[in-house]
Amino acid sequence: MEYFVYGRDRPGAFGLKVSLSEDHWSFMDGYADRLVARGPTLTGDAAESTGSLHIVDLPDAEAARTFAYEEPYYRAGVFGSVLLCRFHNVLGRTMWDFTEAVEGYGRFLVISMDESGPAPAASKHMIVYGELLSLDGEARLGRAAMVEAPDREAAAMLLPAGGDGRTEVHPWRFGGRPTQRS
Repeated sequence: MEYFVYGRDRPGAFGLKVSLSEDHWSFMDGYADRLVARGPTLTGDAAESTGSLHIVDLPDAEAARTFAYEEPYYRAGVFGSVLLCRFHNVLGRTMWDFTEAVEGYGRFLVISMDESGPAPAASKHMIVYGELLSLDGEARLGRAAMVEAPDREAAAMLLPAGGDGRTEVHPWRFGGRPTQRS
């Protein structure tokens, strides 16, 4: 089962996060073969991170909680909040399978917390796309996509909001150690 884990940085935590990078990467090394996607969300100028995304294949919700809450950034207080959900990987691929990169386009994490929203149109700019579900898999909470687009507005259009339109768009980049597959 795949799980979506997005830790939102608390204000002022960037320096602490930088100081813990090696601890974070060492922790993630233990999950490297189970990661579907990973990487930081960023400020508009990409000068600082604003969060940390991981989609990981784990046996159950308890393992997902361990992954989310034993992670060094979380334990040190970097995150103001963590979104932890089951993830139904609609495209069935990892970020490393994405080969359609367009020069000049940025990458974005788009999260739409709308249980009744329409499915997006197929796009070659979707890196990873899936449904966000409750930890027991029973309730649909929304959708998330890692996309490639010329700007935030175009990224948001790849995952249109339904109903109440609670959609977040974050600049994002592939993460991991420079020597890893990312």
